[in-house]
Amino acid sequence: MSAAAVRILNPLRSAAPKLRLSPTTATSTFLRSNTYTAARPAVRTSWRAFSQSSLLQEKKYTDQHEWIELSEDGTTATIGITTYAAKALGDVVYVELPEIDTEVEAGETIGAVESVKSASDILSPVSGTVVEANSVLEEKPKVINQGPEAEGWFAKVQVKDATELEGLMDEKTYLDTLEDSDA
Repeated sequence: MSAAAVRILNPLRSAAPKLRLSPTTATSTFLRSNTYTAARPAVRTSWRAFSQSSLLQEKKYTDQHEWIELSEDGTTATIGITTYAAKALGDVVYVELPEIDTEVEAGETIGAVESVKSASDILSPVSGTVVEANSVLEEKPKVINQGPEAEGWFAKVQVKDATELEGLMDEKTYLDTLEDSDA
């Protein structure tokens, strides 16, 4: 198997895998044809399902400065506000979280955040059912300022239609829109 074929099968390997020779096969083959044949190459197989695009699993962004990240199983998405939004709000003092089992549509309000400067609604980028809310934010709303795109997430939604994420921005596009609005 050529190195190029191996890179196509497993792009994380930079060179062809070492071939394991079977002593009995190699000896008998050598005696018959004076050439060695190799046993199966030592290539790890990947069991990743290709039922959904890996692009759907990357973090996506909205014009309203929310982010959404689809879980590995492709059914649940975590929603929060971006670092830019958290900085623009200033010190967060109150968070209104959605009720669990609430049905939401894309663009619908799922909660709110209030700071010393202003208040803002949090919109769901996708349609689905709220399955979890970050209750830590009710007691410690400043967690949003400390890690808005990590432990400061708002809610987890069971997604009805994962294709709704296709219309959202990737990180590079989102950051480009921020630069354009600052100019």
